[in-house]
Amino acid sequence: MRYAQAGGYTPQEQAARERVRLEAAERFGRGETTAGIARALRVSDRLVGRWRRAWESGGVQALLFRGPVSVERLSAGQWARLEAELQRGPLAHGFEDDQRWTLKRVKLLIGRMFHVGYTVQGVWKLLRRHGWSCQVPVRRALERDEAAVEGLEGAGVAAGKRVAADLGAHICFEDEAGQALSPPRGRTWAPRGERPVVRVRGRVNIAGVCCYQPGHRTHFFYKLHVYHGRKNEPKSFTWQDYRDLIAATHQQLGTPIVWCWDNLSVHLRQELADYAEQNKAWLRVYQLPSYAPDLNPTEGVWSLLKRSIVNFVAADLNSLTRIVKRKLKKIQYRPELINGCLTETGLIMEST
Repeated sequence: MRYAQAGGYTPQEQAARERVRLEAAERFGRGETTAGIARALRVSDRLVGRWRRAWESGGVQALLFRGPVSVERLSAGQWARLEAELQRGPLAHGFEDDQRWTLKRVKLLIGRMFHVGYTVQGVWKLLRRHGWSCQVPVRRALERDEAAVEGLEGAGVAAGKRVAADLGAHICFEDEAGQALSPPRGRTWAPRGERPVVRVRGRVNIAGVCCYQPGHRTHFFYKLHVYHGRKNEPKSFTWQDYRDLIAATHQQLGTPIVWCWDNLSVHLRQELADYAEQNKAWLRVYQLPSYAPDLNPTEGVWSLLKRSIVNFVAADLNSLTRIVKRKLKKIQYRPELINGCLTETGLIMEST
């Protein structure tokens, strides 16, 4: 099996790049300017100038790809086997230090499986050619039940969506977050060798809920709990606080609600279950799978919040509370952001 290599590009990428050059050749023939072609094709003027010189000296043939041709050292069957083993993860092959596939590790695995020698650069080209790339991994809890997550649409949220459609209800996803006076860490300038230090104390806890209903405006509501570190002061929300948040959300929306949240211990209090039973005419409660924050769109709101206050330093808890309220209010007035948080989870709200 032969592939034309160009810095490790896949054949599809090579074909796409060649199409751009051929389109530039057509524009050269029509007499378009270099700057105009660069803007139209979204490339640099310098690159278009190089293509123009090649086209003037050799015509369209000069713009066709003529890179070196190399022989793929692994057959299609061998690559399929290698890819399956890579999908199993480094831990399955004795790499216990961390869960990253490095080029050196892939090189070692190829040698073990097929007794084929590859250089590190050759492994990079091999992976690129087959559509692999170096990425930042997503962290996920070992306790997560993947079967429960995969069956979510068929059980939990799917049932909630049917109930919401029958009741004309909003589906509400609730979650909690906290922000201390210590800001989210971001990059900052400082003298080399002198790491900047920010001394802080105190914390603001936030309970938020994203509310969705097909054909209606998306809403986000929240409740704050400021912890001052005083004696006998509750550090976080009580079950009464969650009850009040549910009641306030229902009052604001004016419709029945289907309430979805995680398995936090306070969420499972009997008092909340009794409250849901007493108000079942307008309230249904469903639990999301454990250790599956990526299924809760409210997690996306916390990401937006923390990115908006990166490296922000508040003088005291009152200042921190004001900035949190201000940032959350901006999100409330932009429902397209809240819709984007739902899209990120892969869940779909469909009108029936």
